[in-house]
Amino acid sequence: MRNALPPIAVIGAGFSGTMAALHLSRLMPARPVLLCEKSGAFARGLAYATGCTDHLLNVRATNMSAFPDRPDHFSLWLESCPLDGIAWTRSTPAGLFAARGLYGRYLTELLLAALAEPGSAPHLMLENDEVVDLAPEEEGFCLTLAAGRRRHVAGAILACGNLRAPGGPGSRYAVDPWDGAPLDDLRPDLPLLIIGTGLTMVDAVAALRQRGFGGPILAASRRGLLPQVHAPTAPWPAPDIPAAARRSLVALLRCVREEVGRAAAAGTDWRSVIDSLRGASIGLWRGLPLAEQSRFLRHLRAFWDVHRHRMAPPAAEIVARERATGGLTVLRARVIGIEDQAGYARVTLRERGAAAPRVVEVQRIIDASGVGRVADTDDLLLRRLLARGLIRPDALGLGLAVADDLAVLDQRGDAGRPLWTLGPLLRGTLWECTAVPDIRGQAAELARTVTARLQENAAGPARETA
Repeated sequence: MRNALPPIAVIGAGFSGTMAALHLSRLMPARPVLLCEKSGAFARGLAYATGCTDHLLNVRATNMSAFPDRPDHFSLWLESCPLDGIAWTRSTPAGLFAARGLYGRYLTELLLAALAEPGSAPHLMLENDEVVDLAPEEEGFCLTLAAGRRRHVAGAILACGNLRAPGGPGSRYAVDPWDGAPLDDLRPDLPLLIIGTGLTMVDAVAALRQRGFGGPILAASRRGLLPQVHAPTAPWPAPDIPAAARRSLVALLRCVREEVGRAAAAGTDWRSVIDSLRGASIGLWRGLPLAEQSRFLRHLRAFWDVHRHRMAPPAAEIVARERATGGLTVLRARVIGIEDQAGYARVTLRERGAAAPRVVEVQRIIDASGVGRVADTDDLLLRRLLARGLIRPDALGLGLAVADDLAVLDQRGDAGRPLWTLGPLLRGTLWECTAVPDIRGQAAELARTVTARLQENAAGPARETA
């Protein structure tokens, strides 16, 4: 029997999209939810599809529940996990850290349980294809898939995750950090260059060593900053930041530094202060004028990121060991030129403080420099939505402009169409929107918003055309 109501589409099946779809399927049992994923790795995305046991979550397991109202859900799941799963965890004085692949298994089980729920008609459906267009219709959209099929949907949620930066290193030796195939034939006598020194670099080093590569690794970024390391923390109250300080980046930074000083005097680590800001960070970000937000991105973002997004202690041990033995060299430098040669690339680096450029010969270049911006994206769906005027970048160009209920604003600034977003596409609006603790509540709240909106609208019958 066909469903009487057209589906709501969720585009992207990483953590953001999977959790939005699960909440929607429970809130709207009479309306199908169409979860679309182009990679085939439902409930995993790039983050949780890795099979490397040294790729650890950078958040303690105690804070990785998928549900905001059940904070111990993931911890209880770990307790019932078979021995092969427990081998993918690391117990440290700073807490228990699970491998990202194990977390992907957890999310997959949640999705499979939802798919197995009894009912007269499937209310959660998986579509393993790329959504390439959303054309507005009288009630909803005509969703087009890469294979050519079209489907009427009552609305859509853009859960595309982190965007890839367009372009990248201009070299035939450049490889994706998540694609291991080009790393199968590495020579032990020639360096490999990683552009970026953040958490993706840390993962790349761990994966290279686990794959058996024993050669030298170079990692370069403009400031050469490495993520800080998790350590045991104690609860610390969120600082009371005066209204005037909330409008000035300099004053805000001064308040945080003073709070760190007070914590240190009380014998509490700076990490506790940074963690205490989690609940207030979105309000602080949104309270800053646009010029101050831009200033943050230019001057403070790198420093904030390495303190806010920290390494699990076992990952930090790998990096420290590699640096101590000379296996990993971290450079404060930027790439100013790449010339491909027979079997290697000649890379010219401009190191900070150096009188002359440095030239290195490397066999591969891994781009771990960060995520892309909506304003620059080459994502086919987003480009088409931009061309149609259905979406627009936020004021900083990082993500999408949205209303307070996460409905996407069109080119005129209206949010009248049933189109929403969540997760990393909200970076410019919320800033803190990429980690599980940030997204899980967002997904639950958005599902309630979408349900209420669709219940107000009269929906036509579902239809699908070849």
